[in-house]
Amino acid sequence: MFDFDGTLADSFGWFAATLREITPRYRLTPLDDAQLQALRGLEARAIMQRLGLAWWKLPLLTREMRRRMRDDIDGIVPFDGVDTLLASLKSQGMRIAIVTSNSPGNVRAVLGERTLAHVDALEGDVSIFGKKKRLAKTLKRLGCAPHDAVYVGDEIRDAQAAATLGVDFIGVGWGYARADALQAYTPHKMCADSHQLLAALSAR
Repeated sequence: MFDFDGTLADSFGWFAATLREITPRYRLTPLDDAQLQALRGLEARAIMQRLGLAWWKLPLLTREMRRRMRDDIDGIVPFDGVDTLLASLKSQGMRIAIVTSNSPGNVRAVLGERTLAHVDALEGDVSIFGKKKRLAKTLKRLGCAPHDAVYVGDEIRDAQAAATLGVDFIGVGWGYARADALQAYTPHKMCADSHQLLAALSAR
């Protein structure tokens, strides 16, 4: 099971720019480049606190970010090697799912039909703190026990959601969270590129 933004899709630059655009609208704390980078070492609740983001605003902001990405979708691309990675895993008999807070429409637009042909299940529009529930739903849908699954992600909340279900977690070092921060939440060595990730998943 894969996260999408920061794991399969190279969207952090877009996210950072868009966050700055909407900061006045949501009365968030303005961040300079150094402060924005510091956010990448925090878990989700701490990020909300640093931004001054009230809980009641979170669904509104999430929906707006999804809509803005849809409007800017031509500027979001998959990371190099994503199609080859998924195709290789599929050829090994693995079942593949994507579980993401982004919208299914955005996922389809970025990955394209050829890459999506390797995917058995797509769970989108997941709330920021709702990944545990949707990962469990995906496991049930695919008929897979937690100990037979792995979730690949780039954020601390991804690792936390997997851990609560007894699902193994592998972190990628090219996404939203800093690699050193995410490493603390997984026993596995962080993957630096798609080749390392393929090797780690194939060895399971």
